Amino acid sequence: MQQHFHWQGLAPSTRGTSVAMGNFDGVHRGHQAVIDLARGPAPLGIITFEPHPRQFFAPAAPAFRLMNAEARANRLARLGVQHLFQLPFDATLARLTPEAFVTEVLHEGLGIAHVVVGADFCFGKGRAGKAQDLATLCETRGIRTTIAPLVTENGTEISSTQIRTALTEGRPRDAAAMLGHWHRIEGEVLHGEKRGRELGYPTANLSVDGLHLPKLGVYAVLVDILTGPQAGSHHGVASLGVRPMFGENRPNLETFLFDFKGDLYGHHLSIALVDYLRPELKFDGLDALITQMDADSVKARAVLAAL
Repeated sequence: MQQHFHWQGLAPSTRGTSVAMGNFDGVHRGHQAVIDLARGPAPLGIITFEPHPRQFFAPAAPAFRLMNAEARANRLARLGVQHLFQLPFDATLARLTPEAFVTEVLHEGLGIAHVVVGADFCFGKGRAGKAQDLATLCETRGIRTTIAPLVTENGTEISSTQIRTALTEGRPRDAAAMLGHWHRIEGEVLHGEKRGRELGYPTANLSVDGLHLPKLGVYAVLVDILTGPQAGSHHGVASLGVRPMFGENRPNLETFLFDFKGDLYGHHLSIALVDYLRPELKFDGLDALITQMDADSVKARAVLAAL
């Protein structure tokens, strides 16, 4: 998949794509339905925005994203997307009227042939443009437009909000049912305090900054090592939390990979949350902590073996 980070001066080979457009946070089943409608003889593309417009307009608001830009790109690549137009959402883009956005970005800049959006899509300064406005403006510029109906399940719309609720309540399997895939946290393995190594449980530490936090606690996880000579898939157990045993309070994700030895620092992992095992606890001492970690590992292995 080719990634493009602007809409001007692109190679002629990028023009004529059929694109799905939106924020695609989570790339859930509703998003996938939009993407499927863009599939056809033309190259398949995605137009999305980074940072998320909500982050641009309210940078101090609580973190809400289900996935960072890296995880979103990885998921879209798995869906067969050939061109990812990850447009910088800044003051310049925010000021464009609906008509200017269609003219300058979609028509003159990207030269798209077909655009698909969800029925609730809004665009342009002040979110003034609606999906039907997009269709009208695109028609006059020779761009075909498809408006995708919202996807529902049991009468409820599948949405990022519903998925966040499931994760907040410690229901990763319910979140996965709406996503159409496991909820994953992805990123570079960072250096930590290396306490896990001393306890016999060396962990790979990932930042969760900027992401909506699932319920804090211990999870059975699937681990994909995405880069480096040890790339591959593993089972594991992970702790998402603030490490109350050691008086720290900045959340991160610490993952122990079963039956694995190696140095993962600087490499990128994808951690899929499968089952919530227990809440984060503070123990009386290290022996009690190790005993609980042993029990967590046994339970996680059983959960993952049953998949």
